[in-house]
Amino acid sequence: MRVTVLGSGTLLPDAARHSAAHHVSFDGASVLLDCGSGTLHGLARWDIGWTSLTHVVITHYHADHVGDLAPLMFALCHRLKGVRSEPLVLLGPPGFTGFLERLAAAMGPYVLDPGFPVDVIEVEPGVPHETTVPGFRVWSCTTPHTDESIACRVSAAGEVVGYTGDTGPSDEVAGFLSGCGLVVSECAWPDPCEQEGHLSPARVAIMAASARPGLLVLTHVYPPLTPEEAAAQVRARYDGRVVAAADGMSFAPGPEGWAVDPAPPAV
Repeated sequence: MRVTVLGSGTLLPDAARHSAAHHVSFDGASVLLDCGSGTLHGLARWDIGWTSLTHVVITHYHADHVGDLAPLMFALCHRLKGVRSEPLVLLGPPGFTGFLERLAAAMGPYVLDPGFPVDVIEVEPGVPHETTVPGFRVWSCTTPHTDESIACRVSAAGEVVGYTGDTGPSDEVAGFLSGCGLVVSECAWPDPCEQEGHLSPARVAIMAASARPGLLVLTHVYPPLTPEEAAAQVRARYDGRVVAAADGMSFAPGPEGWAVDPAPPAV
């Protein structure tokens, strides 16, 4: 398994950080966790085979998490129409089907009919979704952010990866992420945090102390706080491994835990 950060930024323009997107690859599957603005070109920038994507998981419908879904489908339609036979699986929270229908009505029928099969699956929080890929499961937990927002866990190849999406502080989400080898967590605002639907370094540290991931990766950090400052502030409160995400950074499990590969030069 390899996890690659495609978008470690926020909704604000940043030349070095696209909006939220993370890629998980392992034998038999190529999975996107969110698809914020910049994802499509980030896939090419970091040399990830975008035409071979098998699954896209959407945590909620804010533009910085779903803004490149229609462009991705548009690119796949015109690049692969009449070529691909295996379905692309789109997974999201309850109500996802209606969201995609509205997106298709606004953007074009290619969103749901790109010239190859598209399977839309609404993942019920707390109920594991068994994919057609042996050993690959996805399950979700509601988060205190929007009416539909979810965190997700992906298990495959003997590893478990957790992703908070956007969330406020939550014992339920912390428990849901317990047992993950790698957790990618938002850390949007500095302390003291006045945003109920987001996390700050102190809030992340409390949840991490409960979940105890092997490696905690901080992303989605708004200025004036930098990701490196956020990571330092979490480390001051939490004794586990913490790194600040950067676009192009990747992670892979090894005999001594999850290894961190810094972002390589753009291809």
